[in-house]
Amino acid sequence: MRLPEVEAYLDSADTPTALVPLGTTEQHGQHLAMGTDAYIPTEVCERVAEDVDALVGPPMNYGASDMHAGYDGITYVNYRTLATVVRDVAYSLAESGFTDVVFVSGHLTNDYAAKVGANQATHDLPDDNYVYAFPYWDALSGEDMADYLSFEAGWHANVGETAAVMAIDEGLVDLDEVAVDDPDMPEDVENPGALLDPLLIGKGSFYRVSESGVWGDPGEATAERGEEYFDTITHAVAELINTFQDVRDDIYERERPSRAQEEW
Repeated sequence: MRLPEVEAYLDSADTPTALVPLGTTEQHGQHLAMGTDAYIPTEVCERVAEDVDALVGPPMNYGASDMHAGYDGITYVNYRTLATVVRDVAYSLAESGFTDVVFVSGHLTNDYAAKVGANQATHDLPDDNYVYAFPYWDALSGEDMADYLSFEAGWHANVGETAAVMAIDEGLVDLDEVAVDDPDMPEDVENPGALLDPLLIGKGSFYRVSESGVWGDPGEATAERGEEYFDTITHAVAELINTFQDVRDDIYERERPSRAQEEW
């Protein structure tokens, strides 16, 4: 977009909203592009922009992905750096006139840093500015999530992510290079999902889990299946953002505490 187009949007929008995709540059097996975690949230943001009356910022292609250190070509920033960048991007967009700045992540651990950055931004912004972050899959229902990312479907470079990228550009995927990797998780744990955070936090943690760089079986991925995923994901993300904008004035009954009160 050109500057006059951005100015026109800010002048006309009831709730000027910026969607910022947060990605990474990291391995996704041998078959899938290293920019996958940026491509998917960018596509999600572009597809929901009209439904939520928002503009989409350029994706941030480097993220908090030191968990993948060990595979060639991995490029990452530390959590503090990403949190600071998120804070500064949010603040500058709010300064330009966006009341809402939403960071939509395509990588699990980006979200931890992004939430810290969003929190930091709110300390310096007026009450009518809202900054928040979430991974796009957080908007999915349990059933839809199970089909897309889960122990059954896989957690990384799996059938869900592979199909989604194929729906964007099949040239970014080479199914002839697919590898299947299914780390041996204990079956007698009541909540195995709770193990993911401690298992996948720390430099090189995923590298130690998966030789191929895959967790799951991407072999059944198709572009058509990817379109189905995007239909589900984008509806859920748009509903989340629109619902928050609709209900927050009724929920937030008091002003934010002053900075002096927050200090401790």
